[in-house]
Order: sequence, then structure tokens, then C-alpha cells
Amino acid sequence: MMSALNESSIRNISLAPQGQLKIDWVKEHMPVLNEIRGEFERDKPFAGKRVVICLHLEAKTAYLAKVIQAGGAEVAVVASNPLSTQDDVVAALVAGGVRAFAWYGASAEEYKGHLHRALDFAPDLIIDDGGDLVSEIHAVRRDLIGKVMGGAEETTTGILRLRAMERDGRLEFPMIAVNDAFCKYLFDNRYGTGQSVWDGIMRTTNLVVAGKTVVVAGYGWCGKGVAMRAKGLGARVIACEVDPIKAIEAWMDGFEVMPMAEAAEVGDMFITVTGNKDVITGEHFAAMKDGALMCNAGHFDVEISKPELEKISTAKRKVRNNIEEFGLKNGRKVYLLAEGRLVNLAAGDGHPAEVMDMTFSLQALSLRYLIEQRSGLEARVYNVADEIDRKVAKLRLASLGLDIDKLTPEQEKYQSSWAE
Repeated sequence: MMSALNESSIRNISLAPQGQLKIDWVKEHMPVLNEIRGEFERDKPFAGKRVVICLHLEAKTAYLAKVIQAGGAEVAVVASNPLSTQDDVVAALVAGGVRAFAWYGASAEEYKGHLHRALDFAPDLIIDDGGDLVSEIHAVRRDLIGKVMGGAEETTTGILRLRAMERDGRLEFPMIAVNDAFCKYLFDNRYGTGQSVWDGIMRTTNLVVAGKTVVVAGYGWCGKGVAMRAKGLGARVIACEVDPIKAIEAWMDGFEVMPMAEAAEVGDMFITVTGNKDVITGEHFAAMKDGALMCNAGHFDVEISKPELEKISTAKRKVRNNIEEFGLKNGRKVYLLAEGRLVNLAAGDGHPAEVMDMTFSLQALSLRYLIEQRSGLEARVYNVADEIDRKVAKLRLASLGLDIDKLTPEQEKYQSSWAE
């Protein structure tokens, strides 16, 4: 413990016992990762390797770090968002021999400093969330290019950045797009985001959702989940999209579809989940109802334009934990949750443990895949291997006590033949 503590940057090691209780709780609800931990303890695939994990530092991430540590790795963790770090969980990790560089509410300067402290750990493998770690290595810490074997990326935003780097010939080690695996986006993005976003909104506002008009900006897998849960809570749902195919999908799922300029006039609650910037801007704030609530469920805090909101405001105050009130020049008031950062993590506990069980199992197995296949991998973005995706699904079914049908040899032959 003392070595990890001396080499870490954390807030308060005395919080470790209560953080450990959180980790113990999620461990009981992550059966797939428990099964993989058993494999790792037996095989030690990460022996002699250093792994840096840049994710939201809460209990489920902590358990992923412990599973990788059980596989023989030296592990360090760093935050991917300054408002999602839980100081007690970080303390528990350090008490268990994991190095950590994070605390809740870190300033932009502190956040960047923590990234560099983590990179000083000289990782062989990385897990990234949003691409900050990979970007920093390529732009500033190029001394690590020859050391890093590869890594895995958690989010849509991060994968967009990685593919841009690959397209420009700038990516210098292999990265696995965990977000694009079936067992990630079908469950984590849709059901995880759908539930955790509303957990964050409801615990923060203590307001009813039924009868409200909810505007969901972005109808990807995360947006689908948010809209589905809003409908289930009794809201009228409007989807805003730039993709005509997704817009039709939203319409046929039973939701209204319109541009943000129109939705701004009728919405009670606005949730951005696009992965892009300036989704809600000055023209939209000015058109909103008195009392409209806004929050973001995309990775970075750029979807709701905070600079423009500040510009058109005459007053600002904190009215409740994680809620800021902005008085506008037109006399109306609008509210921003969690500073426009990820509302489900900055104002909640993130996705349910059972959902993250599958996602983090993909992460752990993808790191092992990078070690096993390293000689044949180029510096580009790879999809999660199909056998990994299916293994996680099978383990999850087994944990639920469920069985499924299997093709007979005749059915397999029929499906693989072009003849009748």
C-alpha cells in the first residue's frame, strides 16, 4: 500500500474503507468479470506489464482495475472526467496497491497534470475513454510511442478521434474500438445510458418526468436509450437529429422529430447525446420556456454552449447541488445540470453494474488479445474480435441461468450453401 500511496496523487486515503464497500457491492453484481478474473488469476496474461486505465473513477471501474491487477499487471488509474471521480473509491484502489492520479473537482490544470503523472508510469497497455490519453501520448508524450503496445477505447467520441488519427496517418499503435462491439453498444449505450441518465436527472432535480416534454438531441444508441426511458416515465419525447435515417427511426419508434430551433420553444427538459459541439446555443436558450432544464450525456462538456449561455445571462447562481440557474435577458430562467458534463456520472453513479460487467469484460479480454496478437497487429483501429464479443454474451447468459438453441449440422450446412 505505501508504495502505491507514495506514488499517487489522491485526496484522502482515510476514505478507503467506504470506497471498498462500494467495490465489494459491484463485484457481487459483475459475474462475467468474476469469471474472467478467475482465468486471469490462473494464466497471468499481464505478468510484467504496466496498464494505465483512463476511465470514470467509480466502483465498477475500480473492479476492472482489480481484475487486470489479478492478471499480473501493475496498474495505474487516472480520471477521464473531473466530476465523475469518487474519492473514496480511488482511495480504496490505492490501499489495494493500484496507483491513482485523480480527485473530484480537479481543475483543468490539475486534470492535465494527472494525465501526465499517469503517463510517467510508462504503460505497456492503456484503456482510454474519450481519447485524451491517446491524444496526449501522440501530441506531447512521444517518448512513450515505442513502449505502448496498444490499447482499447471505451466511447463513441474516442473512436471518432482515433479514426481521424488513423485517417491522417497519425496513429502509431493499435487500438481496439470496444464501443463498437455488440455487447457494448446494444446494452451499455442503450440500456446503461438510458437508465443512468434518468437516475442522475431525477436524483438531482427531484422533479416529476411524467407529463413533461423531453427533447433528446441525438438518436444513436445512447439517444435511443434515453428516449425509451423518458417515454416509460410518461414524458412526451421529441428527437432532434442531423441524420435522416436515424430521424426516420425515431419517428417510427413513436417520437416526434423536429429541428432544435423548433424544439427549443416547447421543451421542458433537454438532453444532448450527440458527441458533437454547439448542439444547444444562444438562439435556443433565448427561445426556451421559463424553467427549462438542460443536461448533457455526451462525453465532453461542449454540446451545450456554456460560453454563449454565460454571454446572454444577467445572473447566475447555484440553486441545488449540481444545478445552476441562469437568468436570461428576456426575464426567463433556465437551468444547467452538472456543469454540462456527463449528467449520469457527474450527478450520479453511472451505468448499472450488470451492464458495465459486459463492457468491462470486453475491455479486459481486449487487452489480453493485444498481448496475444501483438506481432500481427498494425497501428490502426480494430474492432473487438468476434470470439470475444460472443464469449462475453455466452458468459452473461450463463450467469442468468439461460440456455439457447443450437444449430444442427444440417442447419449449418444449409446456411453455408448456395444451392437449394
